[in-house]
Amino acid sequence: MVDFLLYSFIVLFVVVDPVGTAALFVTMTRDAAPEYRRRMARRAYLLSTMILVLFAFGGERLLTLLGITLPAFRIGGGILLFLLAADIVFDRNSGLHDVDRSESVAASVQKDISVFPLAFPLIAGPGAMITVILLMGQAGTEIVAVCIVLGMLTVVLALTWGLLVQSSRLMALLGMTGTNVISRLLSILLVALAVQLVLDGLHQAFGPSGHEQRFDLLQDGTIKQYTAQMWQERNLLSEKRFFL
Repeated sequence: MVDFLLYSFIVLFVVVDPVGTAALFVTMTRDAAPEYRRRMARRAYLLSTMILVLFAFGGERLLTLLGITLPAFRIGGGILLFLLAADIVFDRNSGLHDVDRSESVAASVQKDISVFPLAFPLIAGPGAMITVILLMGQAGTEIVAVCIVLGMLTVVLALTWGLLVQSSRLMALLGMTGTNVISRLLSILLVALAVQLVLDGLHQAFGPSGHEQRFDLLQDGTIKQYTAQMWQERNLLSEKRFFL
């Protein structure tokens, strides 16, 4: 469980990227009063917490309703997290975590930036949503593992809120170069974790018992029965071809 705790914290910390988010927050609120910064940070913290907790408890159910299996989501999520990490390492902007120029201009002219772009996509972006669903999927029905995921999510979001409140001091201490170095070093770890997610998804989907595992997440007995029958018929055809 200690390994899973550290794994959950590292993945969430790298994906949410509290340090990089604080640096962007300073840029967006450069001429704002301290009270305004604290208010925006508090609202963004509450909104992003609500979004990610909602995806933590309802994300897998949503996948089931859409007919998407967890191995398929792990493969797709791992690829998306890989692209997110590559964007940070190579300082590119694909919209997975950062905001583009038009969104930055829109944020600069509006008074309330807590919802957009702070809560979404900077804190609770697509990468964070996918990560929360994947971690909850790995936790399964174990109460301790679920509590670990929710606890690490709370810790990372609380750190993000604290860094947003103290963003001016953080930038004075590290500077833009320091924050970029930290974000890129952590993103290298995210690249490896993303590749591991893809490998785990491929193993579950195409492993020895992968075809049965693909449909265990679905609660439709008709689909399960039809799938089992389909694979039995396929195995019989393979045996007949072998003997012929």
